[in-house]
Amino acid sequence: MQWQRYMARTILVQNNNVEEACRLLNRIVGKEGIFDQYRRTRYYEKPFQVRRRINFEKCKAIYNEDMDRKIQFVLRKNRVEPFPGCS
Repeated sequence: MQWQRYMARTILVQNNNVEEACRLLNRIVGKEGIFDQYRRTRYYEKPFQVRRRINFEKCKAIYNEDMDRKIQFVLRKNRVEPFPGCS
């Protein structure tokens, strides 16, 4: 039963299709951010670069959240007409 704790990160190769399994593994590892973490820790990152990267990530997250909110507003079906009688 000890193998069950590794089941979440296990990729099963079906029909000897190794390339498809590798693509799936790369997608999972990429979404979890393991590649980015490896690239960051491969070389020393100076403290000013760390601050710069973190500030950029925060700004990007705020921007993406704001854009998602605006897109969801535009895609709503039952919006109140902002300028009644002008259409």
